[in-house]
Amino acid sequence: MSPSATNGAKVEVSDPGSVTTPKISEPWSVDKVLATIYPSPPTANSNSPVPFFHILERLKTTKREGWRRFSINKGESIADHMYRMSLMSLLCPPSLASRIDLSRCMKMCLIHDMAESLVGDITPVDGVAKPEKNRREAETMDYICDKLLGSVYGGLAGQDIRAIWQEYEDSKTLESHFVHDVDKMELLCQMIEYEKRADKALDLGEFTYVATQMTLPETQEWAKEILQERDAFWGMRQHVHGEAGVNGGVDAEKVQQQDAYYSKDDGAAP
Repeated sequence: MSPSATNGAKVEVSDPGSVTTPKISEPWSVDKVLATIYPSPPTANSNSPVPFFHILERLKTTKREGWRRFSINKGESIADHMYRMSLMSLLCPPSLASRIDLSRCMKMCLIHDMAESLVGDITPVDGVAKPEKNRREAETMDYICDKLLGSVYGGLAGQDIRAIWQEYEDSKTLESHFVHDVDKMELLCQMIEYEKRADKALDLGEFTYVATQMTLPETQEWAKEILQERDAFWGMRQHVHGEAGVNGGVDAEKVQQQDAYYSKDDGAAP
């Protein structure tokens, strides 16, 4: 068996493909997370991109947390989510595609959740205040772009990644608005795919809330179609309508958490 690390302490694991993310004591910091990586964190200040390649593995092995509350423990990873987003962006409706830089959008899809490689997937119900979530993610992107990529090829790639991530966070450009909407649309697709596979034994309707946060007419049409597909699937059987909030069967506290999480938009993480 191979040793792993949890807050600096080695534990035995039988499967090297099984990666756990230890809880980090407050105050959260990048250094505390790096200290949990066994056998050692990626080499900082290297002129090679290989250490950066290694940190990306954590996006492949870290699951999207919102589904776990519904006992979907082998669901999508963060990388799974971003990969489908990037392909969805290529199917941008022509009326919108003619006005935006799709190449930049595709990059943004692949970068927007990169900070979760160390921060993890923070969801609306996790009790982490939005300013604290933003601090953790910005600190992580500084580490990735400065410590891992700052000496690689003159640091240009790191600067580009950091700028694209910040553009997504600021959510002021048409490209960032589109990618935020694609983020939510990918969630809606995954939601109904899980529901269908569970054959109505699983109601994930609280996540349809994100449809109310999509801003572009073209992507709103996508959301409308997926919600119609969901209603057709459930038929006459009662099901939660998160897009209707409390009136749709979501408790008031959860709606309040969702409203706070998505205020001025912060991306979609279930």
